Amino acid sequence: MEGYLLDWANLLLRWLHVIVAIAWIGSSFYFVWLDNSLRPPVSRELKDRGVGGELWAVHGGGFYNPQKYLGAPPSLPEDLHWFYWESYSTWLSGFGLFSVLYLFNPKVFLIDPNVANISPTVAVVAALGFLVLGWLVYDTLCRVLRKQEKLLAVLVVLYVVAAAYGACHLFSGRAAFLIMGAMIATIMSANVFFWIIPGQRKVVAAMKAGQPVDPIHGQRGKQRSVHNTYFTLPVLFAMLSNHYSMTYSHKHNWLVLVLIMVAGVLIRQFFLLKHKGKINVAYPAAAIAILVGVIAWLAPAQQAAAPAGAAAAGVDVGQVQKVVEARCVQCHGAKPTMMPTPAKGIVLEGPEAIRSHAQLIYQQVVVQKAMPLGNVTGITDDERALIAKWFEGGAK
Repeated sequence: MEGYLLDWANLLLRWLHVIVAIAWIGSSFYFVWLDNSLRPPVSRELKDRGVGGELWAVHGGGFYNPQKYLGAPPSLPEDLHWFYWESYSTWLSGFGLFSVLYLFNPKVFLIDPNVANISPTVAVVAALGFLVLGWLVYDTLCRVLRKQEKLLAVLVVLYVVAAAYGACHLFSGRAAFLIMGAMIATIMSANVFFWIIPGQRKVVAAMKAGQPVDPIHGQRGKQRSVHNTYFTLPVLFAMLSNHYSMTYSHKHNWLVLVLIMVAGVLIRQFFLLKHKGKINVAYPAAAIAILVGVIAWLAPAQQAAAPAGAAAAGVDVGQVQKVVEARCVQCHGAKPTMMPTPAKGIVLEGPEAIRSHAQLIYQQVVVQKAMPLGNVTGITDDERALIAKWFEGGAK
């Protein structure tokens, strides 16, 4: 029952996380597009009211006319909308999901003895430390180099690269990719919580009090908002990567992560310029070249085809059962030793249970090489090949 309820918590938190992430990133994309699509107003009345840009749009059968003021508008409505709950909900649901899946089972999900032989306690503390230190270091860089944008950008990139290297040499590959995504997502949400929203509140308070507005709040908020814009696509990849073991299982997985994140930044830059009416194909071309290069780099080595009929020769479920008992039942036994309950409710004890899950075993162990998680039980390539021969020969 415990495993069953944890699976439901995993599902519902993941669903919630995706929903609120769509709302947050969608609103971010929309406002970046809107800001770059505004045109100087034609109406003299709008200019006199302080409107610096406007946009006419049609959607869903209606016409919209958003306007942006250069400074403070003449008056503020009572129902002023704030965009922050999307960000907070995304982080909270993501941290809840991270806790249920990773922090509650560090020995299975966080630790890979082949990477670093650390204790579960150290793994959990280190994972949380990446989130906290990630924000503190980034925020310090922004405070110190607030007026040196180019140098700040270079140092933030180098910091992310160093963090990726460290994570991939401390945690299992799957966890390292996710922790990097969570670290950057924490930076994004903290930007909203500590800088963007407080700055906007100070601006609104000054306007209502009839006092001059300090432009520093807008400048700081804009800087952090721009950073969040470039972070979005790298974070999305990191969050999706746990489904694709060919990326995080590579021996140089930190470099794989960095290269794909760079491709995401280049793609985002293309769209940012496109919103301004500038088409520069060099950015998507470079992103595609990087992705193609990574795909070619990670491609598995080709092996000579086995003679006809050799695939199933001498391989039966009894041989596969020995591999399963040595490598899989620690999580998929009736009384697993590495988890409180059978993972996903799947028990692989006995020939019939193995045969009934043959396709799933083949997909996870042979094709994706996602199991065992972090290869914590040390399955060998020969054992994976044995399972492949058995399944491809009809799972007899």
